[in-house]
Amino acid sequence: MARASTTSDAFNAIAEPRRREILSFLAFDERPVGDIVAALGLEQPSVSKHLRVLRDVGLVTVRRDGRNMLYRTEAAAIRPLHEWTRTFERIWSHQLLRIKERAEKDSRP
Repeated sequence: MARASTTSDAFNAIAEPRRREILSFLAFDERPVGDIVAALGLEQPSVSKHLRVLRDVGLVTVRRDGRNMLYRTEAAAIRPLHEWTRTFERIWSHQLLRIKERAEKDSRP
């Protein structure tokens, strides 16, 4: 079965670890490509390609400021990712609670 294109949706786009790094780096501030390249130690053409994918699925936005293109994470587009992962957060929280209860039960005299 063919794999879906990385530009088909946010889930496919973030399957690439470097894109997740870029999203994290852009989470709180707008940044030009040069800052991303310097901070993450990636090549400029690679960063530009990743930004294009992230932009195509709506996970980052870009605005021009003079000669600079400033990128930032689009929080509203990340919401579906967050909501989906919350399901698993609840599962892990429940599992950790069970482990804690079992450990406390086993440590009683």
